[in-house]
Amino acid sequence: MTSPPDERLRVMPWWLVLVGLLLAVALGWWVLDSLLGEADRATQPDTRATLRVDAIRTGLTVVAGTGGGLALLLAARRQWISERAQRHQEAVAAQDQTHRERVQAHAEAVADAAQRHQERQAEAAEHDAAERRLTELYTRAVELLGSDNAAVRLGGLHALERLGQDNPGQRPTIVAVLCAYLRMPPADDPRETEVRRTAQRVLTRHLRADGDQFWPGVSLDLTGARLDGFDATGCTLVDADLTGAVCTGATRLTGATLRGRLSLGATFEELFLDGATGDAEIVLDGADVERASFDRADLGGVLSGRGATFGRATFRGTTFRETATFDTARFTDSATFREADFRAGLSMEHAVFGGYAGFRQARFADLAMFRFTEFGGEAWFEQARFENKGSFGRARFHGRARFGGATFARRPGVDQARASTAHAHVWPDGWHASPVDDDWLLLTEP
Repeated sequence: MTSPPDERLRVMPWWLVLVGLLLAVALGWWVLDSLLGEADRATQPDTRATLRVDAIRTGLTVVAGTGGGLALLLAARRQWISERAQRHQEAVAAQDQTHRERVQAHAEAVADAAQRHQERQAEAAEHDAAERRLTELYTRAVELLGSDNAAVRLGGLHALERLGQDNPGQRPTIVAVLCAYLRMPPADDPRETEVRRTAQRVLTRHLRADGDQFWPGVSLDLTGARLDGFDATGCTLVDADLTGAVCTGATRLTGATLRGRLSLGATFEELFLDGATGDAEIVLDGADVERASFDRADLGGVLSGRGATFGRATFRGTTFRETATFDTARFTDSATFREADFRAGLSMEHAVFGGYAGFRQARFADLAMFRFTEFGGEAWFEQARFENKGSFGRARFHGRARFGGATFARRPGVDQARASTAHAHVWPDGWHASPVDDDWLLLTEP
C-alpha cells in the first residue's frame, strides 16, 4: 500500500515566537495586576504584604508556565519535524531502491531480449545452413538417380535412403521420389532390374515397424509402376496405390498390417496376403491375378473384387469382417474359400468359376448372394453355415454340386437355378431338382 505524500514543510516565522512570548508576558502581567489589585484591598498591612508577595509569585508562575508550554510546543514541533524528515528520507530511499530495481530489471530484460535475439539469429542461421545442406544433398542424390550409369543410380538410391533416415521431415518427399522412379519406364539397361529391386527394398525396409529404420506415416503411390518381386512382408502399409501396376514375380504382403485404402487393381503373376491384418479397404476391382493367396488373413475393411480375374485363388480360413464383393469376377482356375468366415455380406453375382469352387465349412453370417453365378467346375458347399439368407437365383452348376451337411437359417432362394444332368449332385434337404431337358435340371425350394 502506498503511503500518502507528506505535506510541504513550512518554516515558522520569527514573529510568531515573539508574539507567543508577548502573550505569555501580557498574561502574566494581567494575572499579576489582578492579584495585586485584590491584595491592595486588604485592611491589614501584614496581610496586604503577604498577598502582594503571593500575587507576584503567582504572576511569575503563570509567565513561567506559559513559557514552558510554549517551549514544549516548540519541542513537539521539532520532534514532529524530525519524524516527518525521517519518513521523507525513508520514502525517498524506498523510491530510489524501487527505481534502481526497475532499472536493473529493465537492463536484465534488455539483455535477455538481446540474448534471445542472438539465439534466434543463430538458430535461423543454423537452420538455413542445414536446409541448404539438405537441398544440396537431395539435389545431388536425385541427379545421381537420373544417371545413365546403373552403378551411379544405385548410389543415388542409397544417398536418398541415408538422407531420409537422418532427416524424418524429408521422408515423404524421398518416398515420393522413389515411387516416381518405379513409375517411370525401365531404362534400356540389363542392370536396371537390380536398380529397381533395390528401390523396392529401400521402400519396404522402412515400412516394417520393428526398429529405428521404420518410417511411419508415409504412403506409396505406385500407380502404373513396374514391380518385380515386390516383397512387403510384415510391412505396415497406409494408403498404398498399385492401380494399373504390372507386378512380375511374387508380390508378397504376407503378414502385412493394412491401413487406409489398399488399391490393387493391377496385374500380378502372384499375389500373397497370407496372414495379413488391418482395417484397410482393399480394392481389387479390375485386377488380373494369375495366382492369389489370402489364407488366414484377417481383413477388417471392405474387400471389393468387382470385375477382377483370378487364376488360382485361395482364401482358406480368411476372416472377412466387412462386406466382400466379387460381382462379375472370373476365377479361371480353382478357387478355395474353405473355412472362410464371412461376418458381413458376400456378393458374387454374375461371377464365373471356371474350375473348382470350394466353400467347405465356410460361415456366412449375413446375406450371401450367388445370383447368376456360373459354377463351371465342382461347387462344394459341404457343412457350410448360412446364418442369414443365401440366394442362388439363376445360378448355373455345370459341374458337380455338393451341399452335404450345409445348414440354412432361412429358406434359400434358388429361383430358376439350374444344374447339369451330367453329374450326380447332393442338394440340401428340401431342394428339388426336376429335368428341364436332357442337359439341365431346374432347382426349386420348398
